[in-house]
Amino acid sequence: MSREQFADRLKSSMDRLGLKQVDLIRKAQESGIKLGKSHVSQYVSGKTLPREEILRFLSEILQVDPEWLTGGEAIPKRTENTDAGGKEMREFKKSSKLNHVLYDVRGPVVDEAERMEEAGTHILKLNIGNPAPFGFRTPDEVIYDMRRQLAECEGYSAARGLFSARKAIMQYAQLKKIPNVAVEDIYTGNGVSELINICMSALLDDGDEVLIPSPDYPLWTACATLAGGKAVHYVCDEQSEWYPDLEDIRRKVTDRTKAIVIINPNNPTGALYPREILEQIVEIAREHQLILFSDEIYDRLVMDGEEHISIASLAPDLFCVTFSGLSKSHMIAGFRIGWMILSGRKDHVRDYMEGLNMLSNMRLCSNVPAQSIVQTALGGHQSVNDYIIPGGRIYEQREYIYKALNDIPGVTAVKPKAAFYIFPKLDREKFGIKDDEKFALDLLRDKKILIVHGGGFNWQQPDHFRIVYLPRIEVLREAMEKLGDFLSYYHQ
Repeated sequence: MSREQFADRLKSSMDRLGLKQVDLIRKAQESGIKLGKSHVSQYVSGKTLPREEILRFLSEILQVDPEWLTGGEAIPKRTENTDAGGKEMREFKKSSKLNHVLYDVRGPVVDEAERMEEAGTHILKLNIGNPAPFGFRTPDEVIYDMRRQLAECEGYSAARGLFSARKAIMQYAQLKKIPNVAVEDIYTGNGVSELINICMSALLDDGDEVLIPSPDYPLWTACATLAGGKAVHYVCDEQSEWYPDLEDIRRKVTDRTKAIVIINPNNPTGALYPREILEQIVEIAREHQLILFSDEIYDRLVMDGEEHISIASLAPDLFCVTFSGLSKSHMIAGFRIGWMILSGRKDHVRDYMEGLNMLSNMRLCSNVPAQSIVQTALGGHQSVNDYIIPGGRIYEQREYIYKALNDIPGVTAVKPKAAFYIFPKLDREKFGIKDDEKFALDLLRDKKILIVHGGGFNWQQPDHFRIVYLPRIEVLREAMEKLGDFLSYYHQ
């Protein structure tokens, strides 16, 4: 068998099915077969040939005969790829624009968890910030007001949103000291996620760069990439409360950089940025004439008497886009209502704003019933305040998870000041971890606990994972006992 011929047929089979090297590795993990990145790389480059067991696995995944894959004359298998007349069917593949787009918060590990659940296994989910399953309820007043207004929400709203909703958001922006904001500068969206996508699509040409934190909420990187841009990740420093490394930001600004993204309060670390850090980020943006995008969806979930500061309030001379919504602060994630606020100087971004208008118009409008309760939610009783003080659920659950994680040998964690996430670190040497996604899969299969590995947040080292601490303390205690037991014997 020729190594070169095997490599050629391997690559052509992968291309035919739209598979990448990482896809083969993931499928091998799911099948319990040991197949590392270096092995696949050597097969593809023609440096080595696989063992018989690996050859059978590859031929099955690639839908070809092992004999053909190794240089023989047998033809590739056809599996349900012909029509009723025996004619080969046209194959449709995903767009090549998705080749480098990842969103592992709902990725292969979650797929495996769903498969296990379908088989009857109970999974302890610590992977996604969805308040409702953990007993956090929408305020009664909000539900009541939506019901009263449903009959008035049957038609489309204006593309930017209902006037009443945008007026309430504008007044909220005034409380946050965000300058130069009119009702016309506010856009509602089906969650912040939709608005992030609109902003990146309207701004970026192929090769344009956006500075995004690492770790990040991965939708930012995915949307920048899908828009044709390049996500350039600046490091957040774990040794400094997970604050952005300002020197790293400065080093990574180029003539293609268009914007800086900050996530404050931060997902996945729970960090809250102080005024002096924000002021220095503003200075960098000012020096290089960059747009500031600030994701502030957790701005009301701040503990320990700390204050959240909107970076836009410190930059009246810069164009800023501030994102927030009701999903987390008002425990109504399923209603899908978020917004963005355009502030600061705007004369030099008129063309960009036309692009935002165009994309906003194309989706017609955001969810109108959800828009109808923005005024009530922002102006009424803030039930979340009861959760974030001593004795409140989120506060006490944070206190527990922080101590419990740091009590596990080989695990350390920085105490979060906001949101409901913690991003602990694993001792790589102690546990021999080379692949953090494999760690997450092993934990899932062994202890039935679902977490998100650090790589899912564009963290480059395989030594972190994110826990959502929304479950009640008794559930978190069970999870930490299982995690501690798992790590007492785990070695990759």
